[in-house]
Amino acid sequence: MHRDRLQRTARKKPLYRKENTRTHGVHHGGGAYRWARNSVAEKRSDAKTGSMHARLRHGLDYTPLFRFLLSRVGSDWSQTHSEAVARLDTPDPIYWIVALRKADRKPFVLIGESTYFSGLCVDEDNRLALVDPDLCVEDMIPSCACCTHTFNGKLFVREYSER
Repeated sequence: MHRDRLQRTARKKPLYRKENTRTHGVHHGGGAYRWARNSVAEKRSDAKTGSMHARLRHGLDYTPLFRFLLSRVGSDWSQTHSEAVARLDTPDPIYWIVALRKADRKPFVLIGESTYFSGLCVDEDNRLALVDPDLCVEDMIPSCACCTHTFNGKLFVREYSER
Protein backbone atom coordinates (compact mmCIF):
# COMPACT_ATOMS: atom_id res chain seq x y z
CA MET A 1 0.00 0.00 0.00
CA HIS A 2 2.82 2.41 0.84
CA ARG A 3 4.53 1.65 -2.49
CA ASP A 4 1.29 2.26 -4.38
CA ARG A 5 0.94 5.66 -2.74
CA LEU A 6 4.52 6.55 -3.68
CA GLN A 7 3.88 5.58 -7.30
CA ARG A 8 0.78 7.78 -7.43
CA THR A 9 2.67 10.78 -6.02
CA ALA A 10 5.61 10.17 -8.38
CA ARG A 11 3.39 10.47 -11.48
CA LYS A 12 3.45 13.82 -13.18
CA LYS A 13 0.30 15.81 -13.75
CA PRO A 14 -1.39 15.53 -17.14
CA LEU A 15 -0.72 18.32 -19.64
CA TYR A 16 -4.40 19.12 -20.06
CA ARG A 17 -7.25 20.08 -17.77
CA LYS A 18 -11.01 19.94 -17.82
CA GLU A 19 -12.91 23.12 -18.61
CA ASN A 20 -16.21 24.05 -17.07
CA THR A 21 -18.58 23.32 -19.95
CA ARG A 22 -21.79 24.28 -18.15
CA THR A 23 -20.91 27.91 -17.65
CA HIS A 24 -23.05 30.54 -19.36
CA GLY A 25 -21.56 31.49 -22.70
CA VAL A 26 -19.71 28.22 -23.37
CA HIS A 27 -20.81 27.14 -26.85
CA HIS A 28 -19.66 24.03 -28.60
CA GLY A 29 -21.26 24.46 -31.99
CA GLY A 30 -23.02 21.68 -33.77
CA GLY A 31 -26.72 20.97 -33.88
CA ALA A 32 -27.04 21.49 -37.62
CA TYR A 33 -27.30 17.75 -38.19
CA ARG A 34 -30.45 17.41 -36.11
CA TRP A 35 -32.20 20.04 -38.21
CA ALA A 36 -31.15 18.48 -41.51
CA ARG A 37 -31.40 14.76 -40.83
CA ASN A 38 -35.06 14.39 -41.87
CA SER A 39 -35.03 16.98 -44.60
CA VAL A 40 -36.30 16.31 -48.10
CA ALA A 41 -32.82 16.92 -49.55
CA GLU A 42 -31.34 14.20 -47.38
CA LYS A 43 -34.08 11.72 -48.26
CA ARG A 44 -33.30 12.29 -51.92
CA SER A 45 -29.57 11.77 -51.47
CA ASP A 46 -27.93 8.39 -51.19
CA ALA A 47 -26.09 9.44 -48.04
CA LYS A 48 -26.18 6.95 -45.20
CA THR A 49 -27.36 8.20 -41.86
CA GLY A 50 -24.37 8.66 -39.63
CA SER A 51 -23.84 9.07 -35.95
CA MET A 52 -25.18 12.18 -34.30
CA HIS A 53 -22.12 12.22 -32.07
CA ALA A 54 -19.05 13.68 -33.74
CA ARG A 55 -15.58 12.80 -32.56
CA LEU A 56 -15.20 16.15 -30.82
CA ARG A 57 -13.87 16.20 -27.28
CA HIS A 58 -15.40 19.12 -25.49
CA GLY A 59 -14.20 20.40 -22.18
CA LEU A 60 -10.42 19.90 -22.43
CA ASP A 61 -7.94 22.75 -22.18
CA TYR A 62 -4.40 22.12 -23.43
CA THR A 63 -2.84 25.33 -22.09
CA PRO A 64 -0.57 23.33 -19.72
CA LEU A 65 0.77 21.43 -22.76
CA PHE A 66 1.54 24.62 -24.66
CA ARG A 67 3.33 26.12 -21.65
CA PHE A 68 5.27 22.88 -21.19
CA LEU A 69 6.40 22.95 -24.83
CA LEU A 70 7.41 26.63 -24.61
CA SER A 71 9.46 25.86 -21.50
CA ARG A 72 11.31 23.13 -23.42
CA VAL A 73 12.50 25.35 -26.30
CA GLY A 74 16.12 24.39 -27.02
CA SER A 75 15.81 20.87 -25.65
CA ASP A 76 15.89 17.55 -27.50
CA TRP A 77 12.64 17.03 -29.44
CA SER A 78 12.52 13.23 -29.06
CA GLN A 79 12.75 13.40 -25.30
CA THR A 80 10.28 16.31 -25.06
CA HIS A 81 7.82 14.58 -27.37
CA SER A 82 7.91 11.29 -25.46
CA GLU A 83 7.36 13.05 -22.12
CA ALA A 84 4.45 15.08 -23.53
CA VAL A 85 2.76 12.05 -25.12
CA ALA A 86 3.00 10.14 -21.84
CA ARG A 87 1.10 12.93 -20.07
CA LEU A 88 -1.64 13.45 -22.71
CA ASP A 89 -4.87 11.70 -23.63
CA THR A 90 -4.02 12.02 -27.35
CA PRO A 91 -0.87 13.35 -29.09
CA ASP A 92 -2.81 15.49 -31.61
CA PRO A 93 -2.69 18.82 -29.67
CA ILE A 94 1.11 18.77 -29.80
CA TYR A 95 0.95 19.42 -33.53
CA TRP A 96 -1.41 22.37 -33.13
CA ILE A 97 1.62 24.37 -32.02
CA VAL A 98 4.64 22.34 -33.24
CA ALA A 99 5.32 22.18 -36.99
CA LEU A 100 7.47 19.29 -38.20
CA ARG A 101 7.63 20.47 -41.83
CA LYS A 102 8.95 23.86 -43.02
CA ALA A 103 5.77 24.50 -45.02
CA ASP A 104 3.66 24.26 -41.84
CA ARG A 105 5.65 26.79 -39.79
CA LYS A 106 3.79 29.85 -38.48
CA PRO A 107 5.17 32.61 -36.23
CA PHE A 108 2.12 32.33 -33.94
CA VAL A 109 -0.86 30.02 -33.56
CA LEU A 110 -4.39 30.99 -32.59
CA ILE A 111 -5.91 28.60 -30.05
CA GLY A 112 -9.55 29.30 -29.39
CA GLU A 113 -11.02 32.73 -29.91
CA SER A 114 -8.36 35.08 -28.57
CA THR A 115 -5.47 33.03 -27.20
CA TYR A 116 -2.22 33.08 -29.18
CA PHE A 117 0.93 31.03 -28.66
CA SER A 118 4.33 31.18 -30.34
CA GLY A 119 4.72 28.76 -33.20
CA LEU A 120 7.27 26.03 -32.57
CA CYS A 121 9.28 23.84 -34.92
CA VAL A 122 11.93 21.14 -34.84
CA ASP A 123 15.27 22.38 -36.19
CA GLU A 124 18.00 20.49 -38.04
CA ASP A 125 19.65 19.42 -34.76
CA ASN A 126 16.37 17.79 -33.54
CA ARG A 127 15.84 20.58 -31.03
CA LEU A 128 12.56 22.34 -30.29
CA ALA A 129 12.78 25.95 -31.49
CA LEU A 130 10.64 29.05 -31.91
CA VAL A 131 9.59 29.79 -35.49
CA ASP A 132 10.04 33.54 -34.88
CA PRO A 133 12.23 34.12 -31.79
CA ASP A 134 11.91 37.91 -32.11
CA LEU A 135 8.10 37.93 -31.85
CA CYS A 136 6.85 39.34 -28.54
CA VAL A 137 3.57 40.45 -27.01
CA GLU A 138 4.24 44.08 -27.98
CA ASP A 139 4.07 43.06 -31.67
CA MET A 140 0.62 41.48 -31.39
CA ILE A 141 -2.51 43.42 -32.45
CA PRO A 142 -5.97 42.41 -31.15
CA SER A 143 -8.52 41.39 -33.77
CA CYS A 144 -11.50 42.82 -31.88
CA ALA A 145 -12.30 45.11 -28.96
CA CYS A 146 -14.63 42.74 -27.12
CA CYS A 147 -12.20 39.93 -26.20
CA THR A 148 -9.24 39.73 -23.87
CA HIS A 149 -6.33 38.68 -26.09
CA THR A 150 -3.27 36.88 -24.73
CA PHE A 151 0.04 35.81 -26.22
CA ASN A 152 1.85 33.00 -24.38
CA GLY A 153 -0.27 33.79 -21.32
CA LYS A 154 0.46 37.55 -21.28
CA LEU A 155 -2.17 40.20 -22.04
CA PHE A 156 -1.77 42.16 -25.25
CA VAL A 157 -0.14 45.56 -24.72
CA ARG A 158 -1.60 47.27 -27.77
CA GLU A 159 -5.24 48.26 -27.93
CA TYR A 160 -7.68 47.43 -30.70
CA SER A 161 -8.00 50.06 -33.41
CA GLU A 162 -10.15 49.91 -36.52
CA ARG A 163 -7.97 50.17 -39.59
